[in-house]
Amino acid sequence: MLAAGIREAARHYSSVAPFHIAVPVHNLKAAQAFYGGLLGFVEGRSSKQWQDYNMLGHQLVVHEVGPTYKGIDYHNPVDMDDVPVPHMGVCLTVEQFHELAKKVQSKNIPFIVEPHLRFQGRPGEQWTMFFKDPSGNNLEFKAMVNEANLFAKYVEE
Repeated sequence: MLAAGIREAARHYSSVAPFHIAVPVHNLKAAQAFYGGLLGFVEGRSSKQWQDYNMLGHQLVVHEVGPTYKGIDYHNPVDMDDVPVPHMGVCLTVEQFHELAKKVQSKNIPFIVEPHLRFQGRPGEQWTMFFKDPSGNNLEFKAMVNEANLFAKYVEE
């Protein structure tokens, strides 16, 4: 069901030019179980050292760099959250966001930032959650309450 929702989100945001991002992982099998299994991203080309995934119409490539790799965290305060950086992710619909949050919770994956509504009553009002992949890379998935406000100009005081 989540995979179908992810495909729908890819169609929904299809007017955006696809981006490509490559991230290091400690183990390709663990990455495959997480990105292909849990998140439902369709695997594309691969080799013994890397795998491509369709991340809602964008190209995510994971590169195995060895068993000692672990993502490093820095943090920045955003609307009273301690947001890990760097991070990556995709914008979902509100329904898809809540479906993914339930799936992550059901798999007992700990949240860095619990699913919640951020920037309430402001142009950037959005649902957001952060969690890690098995290699310690930070992921954020969000859903704009009003999708037209994804790039709204607003300066936080």
